[in-house]
Amino acid sequence: MVDLLIKNGFVVDGTGNPGYYGHVVVKDELITIIRGNLPEIESSRTIDASDHVVCPGFIDLHSHAGLTILGEPHHDPKIRQGVTTELIGIDGISHAPFKTKRELDRYIWLDSGLNWYPPTPTDWLTVAELLSKYDNRVAINIAYIVGNSPIRIWSVGWNQRPATDSELSDMKAVLREAMEEGAWGLSTGLDYPPGAYASTHELSVLSEVAAKMGGFYHTHTRASLKSKGLLAPWQEAIDIGRLSGIPVHLTHYRQGSQGEGSHLDYLGLVEKARDDGMDVTFDCYTYPYSGTTIAIGMPGWSKDGGPERLIAALKDPLDRARMKKEIPKERLENNWLTNFRLAHNKIYDGKSLEEISTLRNQDMAETLFDLLLEENLGLSTVGLGTNPHTLHDFVSHPAGMIASDAILFGEYPNPRTYGCFPIVLAEFVRAEKNLRLPEAIRKMTSFPAQRLGLPDRGLLIDGYKADIVVFNPKTVKAPGTKSDPKKYPIGIDYVIVNGRIVIDKGINTGVLVGRSLKRGVWST
Repeated sequence: MVDLLIKNGFVVDGTGNPGYYGHVVVKDELITIIRGNLPEIESSRTIDASDHVVCPGFIDLHSHAGLTILGEPHHDPKIRQGVTTELIGIDGISHAPFKTKRELDRYIWLDSGLNWYPPTPTDWLTVAELLSKYDNRVAINIAYIVGNSPIRIWSVGWNQRPATDSELSDMKAVLREAMEEGAWGLSTGLDYPPGAYASTHELSVLSEVAAKMGGFYHTHTRASLKSKGLLAPWQEAIDIGRLSGIPVHLTHYRQGSQGEGSHLDYLGLVEKARDDGMDVTFDCYTYPYSGTTIAIGMPGWSKDGGPERLIAALKDPLDRARMKKEIPKERLENNWLTNFRLAHNKIYDGKSLEEISTLRNQDMAETLFDLLLEENLGLSTVGLGTNPHTLHDFVSHPAGMIASDAILFGEYPNPRTYGCFPIVLAEFVRAEKNLRLPEAIRKMTSFPAQRLGLPDRGLLIDGYKADIVVFNPKTVKAPGTKSDPKKYPIGIDYVIVNGRIVIDKGINTGVLVGRSLKRGVWST
């Protein structure tokens, strides 16, 4: 007796090779592939996948679900897309390790517009304690990467200053312990203090530690370096990889807007590094909209000391005047706000900052400052942050993979939160033919598994874990839009995690079989 038989499907196994007709057998969470005639098999459940594609579960290398999934463990926006594993701790913003609960809670507050809050008071400090929160309590698998911000808070604190030699030694020890507890590498978000205060040298030293332990460097690069050249933020990441020997992964890599250089310059940077013998990859999301906390636009000095310093700056007339002069224009224009919690502010949800300022009869910067104070920093934004004319070149590049960068709260989240992966199948493959199906599947399965180092997921081959998606290639669709984003995909009929059916004929079964996937541990 086997647990599950998926018969008569078109198997696209994640290797990038052409698909074939066959059958997938699942027993004790493991896969066996049968080609040709199907023998008599007794199964607890059989799925007829005729006219459907059967492929590995999708792996999202950029997820902001680490806290929200604890409160919404069924994780419908992502599991219904076919996502079976997510990497959290990205953008340098991981929620372990911390010395004290107070420091952890302060850190959650500072970037609440990006990751929000857990549903209950925090009761963990270490990576191991946090990862235990996910085992058989959420719908999908969770992989963890440690951010440089908590490492810096641990050793240096919240202030904008260089680390001393002794502090750097301490940070190295903290990183080693985090990786020994299962983290897959080091992440940075060099627009988000206090991690943004780290120098290239500091990041190179930490990356050398991660590299020796088999980890990789996952980076949201330093936008302030654009004053030194358009590609300077990404060149810093390449330099860190060259100095430390660590594999480099550029996250949400894209051309920001039309006329911002050529997309060939961006792709050429990656290609040259690879030609030079470096291991450099990237991910990109599949919509032209960016998304983050709106507080990202506040100058670094206003956060020098932590969230209390930012609150004080927002209240101080002199600091407000200084911030008003320094805040980048793009942080005010073409930004739509969401996640208003106060009843009198809910009328603003989904509206642009310009619209809101008109309603309030205020300057845009003053509106932003006041709303951040009223909402205690917890505002998220959807903006225009990608050139749609060149997006397909990043999606289809052989060194690139797909990642959602999805924010999972607010009434008007970025539409990629609900559609990042199915839109690849519907638009980039079926409609526009920017990609062939086997290559698209590879970019969402085995390639991110390879980048992470997962030993037994991302492929449909004998002996691998049964994370599986069954979808209709003719009907799959992502119907969400910026103005109506909370729309579940169409055509993804079955999603299996660790051998159990979580999405059954498009319905969430409520099964919580996800687990934390730890570096250096064969997943069991």
